[in-house]
Amino acid sequence: MSGDSVTELRTGAECMERYLLLLNGKRVALCGNQTSVVGKTHLVDTLLARKVNLVKLFCPEHGFRGQAEAGATIASGKDPLTGLPVVSLYGKNKKPTAEQLQDIDILLFDLQDVGCRFYTYISTLHYVMEAAAENHIKVIVLDRPNPNGFYVDGPVLELEYKSFVGMHPVPVVYGMTIGEYARMINGEKWLANGIQCDLEVVKLEGYTHQTRYALPVAPSPNLQTVEAIFLYPSLCLFEGTNISVGRGTEHPFEMYGAPQLQVGDYRFTPHAIPGVSENPPFKDKECRGLLLHDEAVKNMNEPGRFNLSYLLTAYRNYADKEQFFLKNGFIDKLAGTSMLRKQIMAGKSEEEIRASWQPALEQFKKVRARYLLYDDETMMR
Repeated sequence: MSGDSVTELRTGAECMERYLLLLNGKRVALCGNQTSVVGKTHLVDTLLARKVNLVKLFCPEHGFRGQAEAGATIASGKDPLTGLPVVSLYGKNKKPTAEQLQDIDILLFDLQDVGCRFYTYISTLHYVMEAAAENHIKVIVLDRPNPNGFYVDGPVLELEYKSFVGMHPVPVVYGMTIGEYARMINGEKWLANGIQCDLEVVKLEGYTHQTRYALPVAPSPNLQTVEAIFLYPSLCLFEGTNISVGRGTEHPFEMYGAPQLQVGDYRFTPHAIPGVSENPPFKDKECRGLLLHDEAVKNMNEPGRFNLSYLLTAYRNYADKEQFFLKNGFIDKLAGTSMLRKQIMAGKSEEEIRASWQPALEQFKKVRARYLLYDDETMMR
């Protein structure tokens, strides 16, 4: 991915001189997954090699080694490579219990976010911080770049639509690193009863919000490419519709389509892929739609923008509009509001819909500015 040079960029995990001393003599837990690396070595192995007393691992959606598909229940167990106990935060409980935290002094948090409200790692962050605050445990967030951190856009969540795919009053694309986001959770007192966590963020080096960053490790099974990660904020809303985003193909989140869609000349047939998409929408059925890989490449280095045209085009060209949105209301949870669905059904234009977001976006940008750690020229569109 072209853009600003990342040759001098160092992640928080790589800046070990800034946090190893804090771990001396402490019982340490790590909330991480396959993205928690120092260079090409997993952070777990790096910490153990430096004699850190690592006693427990916590993992989010997709599991500690990142091999489970979206939404799959993750079981607790042991990490086969280290023998350390692994506690799932996407199984029986999404928030660590007091019992799970009782033998811990410091909790390291190191997950690669992609900068979208419905990507659940920031919800895991919320619950980790909340549980740590309630149990008087320090949290150290090892910051990582946000590949979609160069813009802010999309509807802002209304709290009545709060869920695990959207817990805070932020837009779809919030333009913050996960360390900055942790500061915002704390500072805005979004944790239960307004409590605040003993929080420290190990900052990135060589990063600004204009930095274009290609992730060295896929953050989840269906986000395998730079293009998919760039398209994800705009395409994930399709998960609340009867449109496929290519789960069960070799290029998920680089396309959209459905058997009923009456636009596009791209054809694809989703199949079961073990550990990635066991039962994808329209399994073994041919879908018609659009492949967006080239569009993603073209737009990557332009000022960022949440692209609503995909959703509008699909709705206008769907044969049975009564069946376009899933009946479970998931679209409203993803959008963080029912207004977007209603606007689309009413035939509102993209310009009209975008205009309706602006007051809440302007207010969010003021909140966001209080917690930024890196140079920022982000402009909302």
